[in-house]
Amino acid sequence: MTHSRWLLPSPDPRDVEALVSALRIAAPAAGILVHRGLGDPAAARRFLQPSLDDLHDPLTMRDMPRAVARLREAIRDGQKTLIYGDYDVDGTTSVVLLTKAIELAGGASSYYVPHRLKDGYGMRPEVVETAAAEGVKLIVSVDTGIRAAEVVRRAGELGVDVIVTDHHLPETELPPALAVLNPNRPDCPYPDKNLCGAGVAFKLAQALLATLPWTPEKTRRVCESFLKLVAIATVADVVPLTGENRVMVKHGLDDLRAVRNAGLRALLDVAGFTGNTVPTARQVAFQIAPRLNAAGRMDTAMAAIELFLTGDPARARELAQQLDGQNAERRQVEDEIRDTCERLAVDESSAALVYYGENWHRGVLGIVASRLVERLHRPVFVIGRNPEDGLAQGSGRSIPAFHLLEAMEAMPDLFVRFGGHQHAAGVTLEAARVGEFRERFNAYAAARLSPEDFLPRMDVDAVIEFGDITDPGVQEVLALAPFGHGNPPPLLAALDVEVAAQPVVMKEKHLRVMVRQNGRALPLKAWNFAERAGEMPPGARVDITFTLEEDAYSAARGYPGWAAVLRDVRTAKDYNRTFRV
Repeated sequence: MTHSRWLLPSPDPRDVEALVSALRIAAPAAGILVHRGLGDPAAARRFLQPSLDDLHDPLTMRDMPRAVARLREAIRDGQKTLIYGDYDVDGTTSVVLLTKAIELAGGASSYYVPHRLKDGYGMRPEVVETAAAEGVKLIVSVDTGIRAAEVVRRAGELGVDVIVTDHHLPETELPPALAVLNPNRPDCPYPDKNLCGAGVAFKLAQALLATLPWTPEKTRRVCESFLKLVAIATVADVVPLTGENRVMVKHGLDDLRAVRNAGLRALLDVAGFTGNTVPTARQVAFQIAPRLNAAGRMDTAMAAIELFLTGDPARARELAQQLDGQNAERRQVEDEIRDTCERLAVDESSAALVYYGENWHRGVLGIVASRLVERLHRPVFVIGRNPEDGLAQGSGRSIPAFHLLEAMEAMPDLFVRFGGHQHAAGVTLEAARVGEFRERFNAYAAARLSPEDFLPRMDVDAVIEFGDITDPGVQEVLALAPFGHGNPPPLLAALDVEVAAQPVVMKEKHLRVMVRQNGRALPLKAWNFAERAGEMPPGARVDITFTLEEDAYSAARGYPGWAAVLRDVRTAKDYNRTFRV
């Protein structure tokens, strides 16, 4: 029996047919677009054909003209400028983007990225004080700073101007910076609120380069070249792949076909994307981003920045291999901590969970929390003790129905510091208070979550017949990529289908399942479904949900270049868990 909530769509057939007619596409893709609120033909066309002309004017972001003017002044006068970043993919790529933009504008800058384990997250006053002593006159924060009011105030006391570029949610009062670029500040009219840190840094670079005496064609070409890194950061930071983010990721990934940057080329090579092979957004998330993140998780993130700034192919290969090795080390450490957590007994009545270990490597705790949320489908914090100061530090991840930052804001007395957003957060607290945090966090979640919230949602985009599955129709569905947060791979459902043969077990944990409907057969890949083979005996009538994905292995052997992947199965006409939307 299924352990998920199935939400089946009920679109108006007239809306689907209108889109089929207007765009000349098949019903499955049209139904998906209608379900996702893109029933208007013009909006659907923009979604299917994202254009760089759809990018918003960076000058509509609050404080952008002031930030550009100050940067121009620093470049003109040769003032020392420091870019203050963060240690994750979003932060490190933001440093690279702005470093390159300032260089192209005729200036120079240095950069600083905190050490995850030694410094923790966010801007620190001692870094600002050192920079001031070295003659720095301007600090530009990237992917950080929106909650660093005291640090920004200290910079002002030392005669250092600060431009904050960030995307995280601000506190009630903004930091007292010369300029605060953040689409999420309450008074910012910028239309798209979902940019990541690199997205905001890109808008500053875009505005700065527009002031140069270049032709419009050159400005556009250079800005477009930045989108490769913006795309990687946007996918890695798990912001919605809609609106402006979709435009930047679509074009950025497409541009990975021709990579001139020595570091990016070396990174793609070490991850297995040689020649003209271009990673999908999912492959960026699981093969590219983890290697970049590994530097900051296991040691210092400086190697990730140097990778993109070096012009030496030999050095780039050396750094890419270093990141690859650190990523392998990260996987091993992560697996050990996750295995420890999974061996612990979990009270099924718990609405939220806090795991704690004395000697856990703090660089991987966020990843472990994500894996546990996937398995347990409830908010989770994983916390380790810092042997240097004795404090407990960790990361949390959440489910769609639960706002993690609001939970932390409801119990601020527990923490030395905390921060984050709806789905991810970080905390530092005294080790002796971890037990209290566990109790209060669970109680807060229990008061706000219902039993349905703990069930994974199967939000079906379209119910189809096997007769609707044609090669052209599949390509239309795949054209809705790039897929990720906010634009997941379309989930399709087929009702009352027959299991045509005994499922075949692959590598002890996966299945290959053949199903049939009205004389049409469909082979399914079923990852990690071996334990559920008993739910699909030959001849059984079942409902299935599945996704479609590109299959290069199949295409290389002359078969259709796509595959259907089973996501859930239930006994046909068992609608006890069905919710219609």
